Amino acid sequence: MTRLLDRYSPHLLAGALCLGLASANFVRLGASLALAAAVACAAASPALEGRQRAGAMALALAVGGAWWGAVRLDAIDRSVLASRVGEVGRALLEVTGPTRRTPFQLRVPARIHRFRGTSLREPVLLQLPLGRSPPQGALIESVVELKAPRGPSDGFDERTYLRRRGVHVVARGRGWRQVGRRRGIGGLADRIHRELARSIAPGLAGERRAVLDGLVLGEDEGLSQELRDRFRSSGLYHLLAVSGANVAFVAGGVLLVAWLAGISRVVAELGALAAIGAYLLAVGWQPSVVRAGVAGALASLAWLASRPRDRWYFLLLGAALLLAWSPYSLLDPGFQLSFAAVAAIFVAVPAVQRLLEGYPVPGGLREVIAVSGACGLATAPILLLQFGSVPTYSILSNALAAPAVAPSFGLALLTAVLAHLLPPAALAAAWLNGWVAAYIAGCARLIGGLPGAQVSSTLALGAVAGAALVLYATRRLPRWRRPGFLVLAGLSALFLVGWQLRATRPPPPPTGLRLTVLDVGQGDGILLQVPEGAVLVDEGPPEAHVDRQLRDLGVRRLA
Repeated sequence: MTRLLDRYSPHLLAGALCLGLASANFVRLGASLALAAAVACAAASPALEGRQRAGAMALALAVGGAWWGAVRLDAIDRSVLASRVGEVGRALLEVTGPTRRTPFQLRVPARIHRFRGTSLREPVLLQLPLGRSPPQGALIESVVELKAPRGPSDGFDERTYLRRRGVHVVARGRGWRQVGRRRGIGGLADRIHRELARSIAPGLAGERRAVLDGLVLGEDEGLSQELRDRFRSSGLYHLLAVSGANVAFVAGGVLLVAWLAGISRVVAELGALAAIGAYLLAVGWQPSVVRAGVAGALASLAWLASRPRDRWYFLLLGAALLLAWSPYSLLDPGFQLSFAAVAAIFVAVPAVQRLLEGYPVPGGLREVIAVSGACGLATAPILLLQFGSVPTYSILSNALAAPAVAPSFGLALLTAVLAHLLPPAALAAAWLNGWVAAYIAGCARLIGGLPGAQVSSTLALGAVAGAALVLYATRRLPRWRRPGFLVLAGLSALFLVGWQLRATRPPPPPTGLRLTVLDVGQGDGILLQVPEGAVLVDEGPPEAHVDRQLRDLGVRRLA
């Protein structure tokens, strides 16, 4: 027991810190009391031995984490502008991220530096009329009206979503003009982001450029809503979020170039650290990329310090960093999906690969099936809880698209280098990469457009439970009984898919004006739809259940 404790004591301490930080979401300890308790536990630990010392240190970190988490949540929940909702005035704002365009407005993440002559520094959501969008990192002036975020509506609570990101007011602007750019670390991140965005796909535009922006920078703003929905329903939306694979490609690319150039390993590892840091600045603070960046940086530091690499310890430290910055990260779907997928890769993927060894499946395809199957199984409950649906054909879509992802990312990085050394070659590489991006988008459209591409509610839970039962039974049953069990499981899956196909599917979005007369029993009930939104004329009596009819038609919100 003592040997086991000595081996895993760093994991115990990191896990205790994560637990304490996460607990602040549920119980906020008094600052002075929690800090005093943490200091007391830490001070008492040197006088103890063995398990008692480890337990005292773990308790100190847990209580200290709870104290720090409460302090951070109090800072995030504090707002100067919340008391000024309804006021109108001139504001100086800093654009902190890419603009998202909706059918009715521009939604810009920003930070207010001055409002009506008062200096402050508070994040807001800036809403602007449709038109030219402000660039990331710009300092802009605008006359804004402060509004409270919307409450729960159509299953989405905007107020809670924004509050967890430190945003307590929405600034509705009438126009804007740029007066400068931010400086410091933010300005450096903007320059790296601008340069990378400019050089990864020179000469490309439209959908292909938007797919490459998603693969490299994690930005899906350039994609149409239709293609974005297809990526979600096909199970390929994770490709548009920066992940650990991106960071591994960046670090691996630097090490490969250094090896080909004959540069020493020490210099190469330092270069990999610098490349990981620059990439993190370029793509921004995202749970998956911060986790992967921490793991990659610690791996390089471990090599430089001649220390062993421990992926579980690196994972816990990444979680601790994210939770220390904002304990609300625990409730973020991106955080949950990222860490659940990585844990599944560590635990379940080897077991699934061993299970598939007895079947005539090529090695590369076996790995894709194992990774997508294990990650899909681990993330399905989260997707169902957070978004109400789970992609049905994610293994098939990943098997089709996965071979193209690594070449596309590698080509994008090569294009970024060639853009500074040999621009004509960069244009050729970008043209080739455009076809790879078109193939990935085609996979999303093909699989995401199949009937029953997404399942929800009881059906999804049944599918997850069935997959877990298959994995368990195939490991426990004798080999001669496995084929019959798999045939039975396959027939059950076909039954579930058939059940899903029998469900009423909404018609495709309108391309022009569409009028639908609803059965309300008496009077009129007319739905007017255009690509920009929908308007309902007279909902009829309550017993008409027009809300149910609208959901069946795929209408989730009225303009």
